[in-house]
Amino acid sequence: MTTSPDVAVSEMGIGAGGAAMPGSGATGLFACRSAASAAGAMSMRQTYLDFAAASAAARSASCTWVEAMRASSPTRSRAGAAASDVDELTAWMRKHPSALGKFEQIAAASKGKKIVMFLDYDGTLSPIVGNPDAAYMSDAMRAAVRDVAKHFPTAIVSGRCRDKVYNFVGLSELYYAGSHGMDIKGPSSNPESVLCQPASEFLPVIDEVYKLLVEKTKSTPGASVENNKFCLSVHFRCVDEKRWNFLAEQVKAVIKDYPMLKLTQGRKVFELRPSIMWDKGKALEFLLESLGFANCSDVLPVYIGDDRTDEDAFKVLRKRGQGVGILVTKSAKETSASYSLQDPGEVMEFLLRLVEWSRIRSSSPSPPMLRPRV
Repeated sequence: MTTSPDVAVSEMGIGAGGAAMPGSGATGLFACRSAASAAGAMSMRQTYLDFAAASAAARSASCTWVEAMRASSPTRSRAGAAASDVDELTAWMRKHPSALGKFEQIAAASKGKKIVMFLDYDGTLSPIVGNPDAAYMSDAMRAAVRDVAKHFPTAIVSGRCRDKVYNFVGLSELYYAGSHGMDIKGPSSNPESVLCQPASEFLPVIDEVYKLLVEKTKSTPGASVENNKFCLSVHFRCVDEKRWNFLAEQVKAVIKDYPMLKLTQGRKVFELRPSIMWDKGKALEFLLESLGFANCSDVLPVYIGDDRTDEDAFKVLRKRGQGVGILVTKSAKETSASYSLQDPGEVMEFLLRLVEWSRIRSSSPSPPMLRPRV
């Protein structure tokens, strides 16, 4: 697996043959950092200059920010949708049907294959809430994820700081990829299971920009800045929509002096990340390779997420022609996912059905009888 020669991470293997994750974490971290050092042979100053032109071009498109903010953060519920929106949603659902309604189809695709689960956190395992620090998952969801991990290798892939999302989930047997995959660690039973931190050299810059953003945005009521270690999040869920453009200008005023960082957008959040070729899709590929599944035809990755940043993982599955991408949404939106679920409640139902199906399959040589959806 290769990437562009001018990015911080080039090769993602963690050892000969892509050894299983437990026991190979130290090697993985070395490989990740070695690749980052090799690809970053130019000085950080030179890296900054390389990205300056692209960053300047992105900043010049300010007139589209509010439109993009609205598009990525729909406020209308399905119940209040107009007839035309209902028609659009119906057409969209034909292209991206419910993963519950098509569960048998997904189960059939996994025949003879090893399922590997990838789960976003916010909006997937927990509801979206106004205060990011209060995005708790339910005990029932935690139990469902724990059961899934008993049957399939399971990873949480989040934009959150890895330590923070681990504290929310509280399951030591999982793999965690925080900061949009820039901080990856295996189960805590292995003390040397840190696998990859490709953006370590950016930590001083990220801390510096965090302080500037906190100071700059404090005049915007409802705005909050979250330090996710290898990336920053500026939340505007609690900001009056009339002040969105002002907030966008505040963020851009800070980042204009830091071309080594790129500005992207999610669900009512601005994301500031190092300008390296690394995202949730790269994290998915890295974890598959770490588990020894890089070039295997007998593996079925299943990725469930709700955010624009999850599209990088959906695109990887599309490119591989192997895997199941499931978007969590109640509205029609452009996506590379194959299936959809409406909310975390449906995600939990899907996970429980998957566990039940796995149990029946492992206990019976004949095809399992699937529980009909009620």
